[in-house]
Amino acid sequence: MQRRNFLKKSAFVMAGALGGVSLQAKQNKKNERKGFENLMQNDPEFAKFFEYFIKEQVSQHNELDPKTTLLVKLAALIATSSVNLYKQTLDECLLNGGLDAISVKELLYQSVPYIGFAKAFDFFKTSNESLVHKGIKLPLEKQGTTKPENRYEEGLKKQVEIFGEGIIKANENAPKDTRHFREFLSSNCFGDYYTRRGLDLKTRELLTFVFIACLGGCEPQLKAHTMGNLKLGNHKGILISAITQICPLIGYPRTLNALSIVEENTKS
Repeated sequence: MQRRNFLKKSAFVMAGALGGVSLQAKQNKKNERKGFENLMQNDPEFAKFFEYFIKEQVSQHNELDPKTTLLVKLAALIATSSVNLYKQTLDECLLNGGLDAISVKELLYQSVPYIGFAKAFDFFKTSNESLVHKGIKLPLEKQGTTKPENRYEEGLKKQVEIFGEGIIKANENAPKDTRHFREFLSSNCFGDYYTRRGLDLKTRELLTFVFIACLGGCEPQLKAHTMGNLKLGNHKGILISAITQICPLIGYPRTLNALSIVEENTKS
């Protein structure tokens, strides 16, 4: 009984997502917690070693600040389509003051060009429900900074800042029949998203790295965004910390693939 009480009080509920943040639920959260309480009751052996792994191992290898840690883990839950776990994690982040509403929205928006709107769609509804339940009025203050007439140019500036001047020539030299994809990247992916306020550029690029790592099978893009992160100052330790924190959520194959790319591109 003592061990079971410890499990409930020590945040196993979100151990895989938050790694040790206290998450005592309010009375109106009972139904949402039911699945985790059943897990602790019916799979206590798993609960014990998984909690130990998160709290005593994973959380000990982290150079990220608390807010970025939460964003990285929520990003992994979005990219892996874990709507239920995302909702409970987000509710507790809002309850405990770990995240502000604008950061939550910008995280979600940033996911769209990388995981696709089809995957992200359900998270809009879930996020809005959580924010409204917290008493936050929607829509939030606008964070966009571009207009249709300048989104390409402003997005291209962000690309150059992240990847270098080669982007300009690559756009100019793209084959005519596929050039529109280069235009999409500059105007939509970077012009619509990376130019927004609410999250700084380094954080956006780190979250992008996480989205792509979670998807798997996108190693060329993961390599490019590894280099982009390094150029912006997200050094090797930051990238390894992000991979470490999402490891329990995405499994070892994708974890090791991401780690391999980081290692290959940070050799002295």
